[in-house]
Amino acid sequence: MTDSPAAPDAPEENENGARPRSGQPNTPPAPAPAAPGAAFADGMAAAARRAGFASAAEGEPISGQTLLASMGGIRGLVEAVLPGLVFLVIYTLTRDLVLSLIAPVAVGLVFVAFRLAAKQTLSQAIGGLVGIGISAVLALFTGKAEDFYLPGFWTNGVYGFVLLVSALIGWPLIGLAVGFLMGEGIAWRTNPSKRRVLTILTLCWAGLFAARLIVQLPLYYSGNVEALGAMKLLMGLPLYAPLLVVSWLMVRSIYPKQSEPSEPE
Repeated sequence: MTDSPAAPDAPEENENGARPRSGQPNTPPAPAPAAPGAAFADGMAAAARRAGFASAAEGEPISGQTLLASMGGIRGLVEAVLPGLVFLVIYTLTRDLVLSLIAPVAVGLVFVAFRLAAKQTLSQAIGGLVGIGISAVLALFTGKAEDFYLPGFWTNGVYGFVLLVSALIGWPLIGLAVGFLMGEGIAWRTNPSKRRVLTILTLCWAGLFAARLIVQLPLYYSGNVEALGAMKLLMGLPLYAPLLVVSWLMVRSIYPKQSEPSEPE
């Protein structure tokens, strides 16, 4: 006598306890979309990392190496400084606007090519190339060398204004960025010490952007390209780096590094 065929396995129940209909695959439910608040928190934390606050939040010692790393390393410094320096030197020596504009664009393209060859991220190089391209087009369109620096005034004005307003209304942007980076969200607003320090930091950064405009705009309107280019370089990284160190110290004063957990005996 032959064995009777085995009964087919019963379909598995899904997460809600219901069995799928015949012919329908038992697929898992689609993941829920990320909440807008989570996306905002991730964006602010990423902004804090790009600004160099990650090292301070992680309790790393302040050194030349960590400072350099927060500014993109040697390559990041070169990419930030060299195009403007090339424009200034060539224009000062030749007074040839077209040649002076072609040179920094070519330098930006070289930076992108180097990163492609090294299989590194292109965001910083492409961002710099786009900025250089916009500056070059403006100067070429108006025929004025000083307009090469015009986009910098726009960015400094917008950054300074937004930072100042955020501090005045009690929601300093540096506080939001650092708070989400540290994983506490906006809880720092209930701590008077943290709120005061982060507000002061936000005002300091707003002051940096305002100082650039106060010094450089008169040079722009007077058409003094050489002095404008020199001040642009001097008020860039030489001011950014010390303020970043001060920011590290202030952030670490209100977010001390937690001690490592002790090993079990």
